Amino acid sequence: MKSSTGQRPAPARIGMVCFLNTAPVCQTWKQTVREPAWRVTEAPPTDLNRLLHRGELDLALVSSHEYALHPESYRIMADLAIAATGAVGSVFLFSRYPLAELGDRLVLLSSRSQTSVSLTKIIIEDFEQVYPRYEIGEEQRGDWAAVLAIGDEALRWAAAGEYPYQFDLAEIWHQQTGLPFVFALWAVREDFYRAWPETLAAIHRELKRCLREGLADLEGICRVAAPRIPMSEEACRRYLAGMQYDLDPRQQAGLVRFFELLIKRGEVPAAALPLKIINDKDPASDLT
Repeated sequence: MKSSTGQRPAPARIGMVCFLNTAPVCQTWKQTVREPAWRVTEAPPTDLNRLLHRGELDLALVSSHEYALHPESYRIMADLAIAATGAVGSVFLFSRYPLAELGDRLVLLSSRSQTSVSLTKIIIEDFEQVYPRYEIGEEQRGDWAAVLAIGDEALRWAAAGEYPYQFDLAEIWHQQTGLPFVFALWAVREDFYRAWPETLAAIHRELKRCLREGLADLEGICRVAAPRIPMSEEACRRYLAGMQYDLDPRQQAGLVRFFELLIKRGEVPAAALPLKIINDKDPASDLT
C-alpha cells in the first residue's frame, strides 16, 4: 500500500479491542490488511487507554471516557465507534438486588473499561440517587451485591442467568436520556495526527473498509467468532446487528451528554467539549 505521493505509509502502532462486539472490524482487519508498517496490539480497553496515553500507541479503540479525560492529547476519528441505542447485551450490572436497594452495599466494578465504570456510577448515583460502596477488580462471582461485567464475559454471565437482576446499562441510559450510548471510539494522538496525516488517513480508510465488509458478512464473522463465547451463530448475528459503529449525529449527541455529566461530576475537564472529530478525506484541512 502506497500513499498518494507514492511513498510507503509511515510506521503506526495501532491498538484494537477484539471482543465479540468489535469482530466486524477486528476480524476483517486480521484477514485483509497486510501492511507491515502497521503493528497491531490487542488488549482490553483499559490497557489500550494507558498505552495510548503514554505514547506507546499512536491510535487505538479506547474507552470514550479516556478521550474525555485527556482531550488535549487526542482527536476522534469520524464514522467509527462502538455504540448502542437501547440494550447493548454485553455491558451488564449483575445484581442480587434492585438498583434502589444497592445503597451502602458493595459493588464490584470491572477493571477493564473506565467508560462502563463511569456509566454505572451515573446510573446508580445520578439517575437513582443511590450510593453504594465500590471495589475495582476483575469480573468474578462472589459476595458482592452487584458486579459490573463487560464484553464477552458479560455475554457468558447473561446466558448463565445466575443473578436475579441483569441491568443492561445502555438500555437504562437510553430510557433516561433518549440518546444512544457510545462505549468506545477510535482516538489518535495529537502528535501522530500532525506528523503523519496521510498515513493516518490511510489507516482511517482501512478501518472503515473493514467495518463495511465485516457488517456485510456477519454470517461469516459469526461462524468464526460465535464459538469463542460460546453462543449460536444466529444469536451472534442478532447481537452484532444491534450494535452501532458509525458515530452518527445522534451518537455524537449521546457522547456529548455523557461528557457533560462527567464534567459535572468532576471526573473530566471541561475541555472534553466540544468534540474534536477528524475525517479521512483531506487530513491537511483538519490541521488546526
